Amino acid sequence: MKMTPALIAGKLLALAIFTVGAADAAEIKVLASNSLKTSLEELGPQFEKATEHKVIFTFNAAVPLKAEIEKGVAFDIAILSAPLTDDLVKQGKLVGATRTDISRSSAGLAVKRGAPKPDIGTTEAFKRALLEAKSICYVEQGATGIYLKGLFERLGIAEQLKGKTKLLPPSNPAAHAVANGEAEIGMTQISEILPYEGAELVGPLPADIQLTSVYPAAVGTGAKEAEAAKAFIKFLTTPAAATVLKAKGLEPG
Repeated sequence: MKMTPALIAGKLLALAIFTVGAADAAEIKVLASNSLKTSLEELGPQFEKATEHKVIFTFNAAVPLKAEIEKGVAFDIAILSAPLTDDLVKQGKLVGATRTDISRSSAGLAVKRGAPKPDIGTTEAFKRALLEAKSICYVEQGATGIYLKGLFERLGIAEQLKGKTKLLPPSNPAAHAVANGEAEIGMTQISEILPYEGAELVGPLPADIQLTSVYPAAVGTGAKEAEAAKAFIKFLTTPAAATVLKAKGLEPG
C-alpha cells in the first residue's frame, strides 16, 4: 500500500500517543492563550479521536488566565506565555517537569480587508504608519498589548497615540475589531489575525522591535487527569501537530 502523507501522519500520531480504552477516557481541562485558539480547535478533535479522551478548552488572554489559576480555578493543563508559565511554576501552580514549549508566535499588524496597507518594513515606517492612522487598537490585557504600551513609550509616540487608541477586552480581538471597522489598524499575534476573513495581515512588526512569544504547556499541580494531560502535551509536539501550527501562523516548539 502506498504511504500517503495522511497515512504517514496517522502512523506518527499513533506512535506518539499512549492510546487508552474508552473505560479509561478522561476529561482534560485546558486553559490556553488566544494565540493558539484556532490551532487547538483543530488539534483537540484529532487527539480525542485517537485516544477517546475529551478535551475542554477555555481560551482567553494569558494574563486573565494566569489570574484565574492563582485564584484556584480547576484545570489540568495551562498553555500560556513563557514568563507567566515560569512564574506559575515558581508559585507551585504548575509542574515544572512537565513544562514543554509548544509554539512560538510573532506580533503583526492588521487592516480591514481591501484597505491600503501601510509600509511597516522598518521601525521608522512603523512609527509613521501609527501616527498617520486615524485609529489603532489592541487587547489591553494581552501579552502583545502589554508589550506595545512599553514599546510606544520607548519609541516616543505614546502621548501622540493616546487619543486614537482603542483598548480592547479579550472578548474583542484586534483583528475582529479591525474587520468590523472599529479601528483602522489592529495589532496582535499573527496567529490571531489570520482567522478573520474581514481582516488582512499587513506583516510582522519590524525585526528590531518584534515580540516573539513562546507558549509552553504544563500540567497543573492539582490536575485530576495528569496522565491524560501529559499525553495531550506529548501529542502537541508531534509532526502532525506541527503541520497544523504552521498553517495557523505559529512556529512549533
